[in-house]
Amino acid sequence: MRTATLGPAERAEALAAMAERELDVLVVGAGVVGAGTALDAATRGLSTGLVEARDWASGTSSRSSKLIHGGLRYLEMLDFALVREALKERGLLLERLAPHLVKPVPFLYPLQHKGWERWYAGSGVALYDAMSVSSGHGRGLPMHRHLTRRHALRVAPALKKDALTGALQYYDAQMDDARFVATLVRTAAAYGAQVANRARVVGFLREGERVVGVRVEDVATRGEYEVRAKQVVNATGVWTDDTQALIGERGQFHVRASKGIHLVVPKDRIHSSTGLILRTEKSVLFIIPWGRHWIVGTTDTDWDLDKAHPAASSADIDYLLEHVNSVLAVPLTRDDVQGVYAGLRPLLAGESDATSKLSREHTVAHPVPGLVVVAGGKYTTYRVMAKDAVDEAVHALDVRVAECVTEDVPLLGAEGYRALWNARARIAARTGLHVVRVEHLLNRYGSLAEEVLDLIAEDPGLADPLTGAEDYLRAEVVYAASHEGARHLDDVLTRRTRISIETFDRGTRSALECAELMAPVLGWDKGQVEREVEHYEKRVEAERESQRQPDDLTADAARLGAPDIAPL
Repeated sequence: MRTATLGPAERAEALAAMAERELDVLVVGAGVVGAGTALDAATRGLSTGLVEARDWASGTSSRSSKLIHGGLRYLEMLDFALVREALKERGLLLERLAPHLVKPVPFLYPLQHKGWERWYAGSGVALYDAMSVSSGHGRGLPMHRHLTRRHALRVAPALKKDALTGALQYYDAQMDDARFVATLVRTAAAYGAQVANRARVVGFLREGERVVGVRVEDVATRGEYEVRAKQVVNATGVWTDDTQALIGERGQFHVRASKGIHLVVPKDRIHSSTGLILRTEKSVLFIIPWGRHWIVGTTDTDWDLDKAHPAASSADIDYLLEHVNSVLAVPLTRDDVQGVYAGLRPLLAGESDATSKLSREHTVAHPVPGLVVVAGGKYTTYRVMAKDAVDEAVHALDVRVAECVTEDVPLLGAEGYRALWNARARIAARTGLHVVRVEHLLNRYGSLAEEVLDLIAEDPGLADPLTGAEDYLRAEVVYAASHEGARHLDDVLTRRTRISIETFDRGTRSALECAELMAPVLGWDKGQVEREVEHYEKRVEAERESQRQPDDLTADAARLGAPDIAPL
């Protein structure tokens, strides 16, 4: 199998190839579900296309809590099937499909009542572990354990002594959500899918009642393509209703957006060796280890404003700080917050339910011939959603199509990862990099780290850390543009790396250097470099301004003060 390179030339070739002949399946939307659907279809031997209006994972799939989990709270809702399914997927990702990207993470659940709560919560966590093991893919994670208050405070000294009577510790898993999707897209391309970002669907092609393809606008050149396909899969998440409207079809279900915001704070602000999970009156609150940082989230509120750039208001930030400070001995302040991000969950809507009660199940429909719609669900179960979407699509094809095989298809970088991890000291000696740098690369790229190291071998200056974001190497910026489909500065600072939420300046100190590294790969002149940096700085200022606003309406208006992408 070839390793897919997603540079500018490959993107142009993919668009031309999609327009040249009818595809079996065209997927619209490259979040985790769309990318997974393209991989599923391609690995069944179907000719497959994938188009994305913006960047891979630029919507919901880069703005999650970064967790691969079974959904412990869904046990309380008696949604056993959803939890069992998610735990199986969690185990597959940890053990087989993406061990380089998905890692175990411990959580402490403080108990606040003596007696009954330990029995009640302990029974739930024990069932969670038992369901994980029974899935056949859960043996790689430690079992939960009961802790006394004294033991819990040794594990998490940041907690107030009176905030708990004891605790439970259990394990889930986490990943870099945007990096995971970019890897999914590259894996689909490696199996033959034609993929293109910044390729917006502006209309559907119809023959009578049947959908036979789409009209795609190349956002970079303003050129337009007709892409024909036997089946089109709408995997646009919170944009599902908008996409359906392009064919004048209301659809068989409605997707509502629920906003969740997260704060990123430095590691030294919360003294703990474990993540934390806390109950709130509306949902649960996570404090999640994230490299040299913590992610604190999330909220769960209805959102019906701009879907591309959901805004976090001052009230959202205060809500999280108030709840996390209720258990911390040393409270967090606004000055501790390095980054803030907001994302929208696509929930299958009931008539009037609060968003926290809406279904996290997914659904697949065939509203008109030639069009499949998949919506709802959880990040963790993306592979199951993709399988169901392709199963629905192939029912309408006239040929016999193989069954889904993605349970046994590792993502790019997984094969050989463990062997390279074991050899990391030797790699460090060979390349001259510190072993910590090698570990960083292996946990972001897996065995594809060798491609990044090849760039450094050609230009040793790329081994230097990035100004203002020393966790990342200059080579990673070049690689993002040459191999991972990054088309704009925003793509690199926000999704290929997470510099935009991991530094107090939100990436503005790194912006010029990043743009200059991308320029030779993408053919930018000095003027384009300046436009990219100016656009990014305006974006950061608009986000900061939105976070000073009191409510959603004013925050949304402030965030929309910056243009969507830098003009080419």
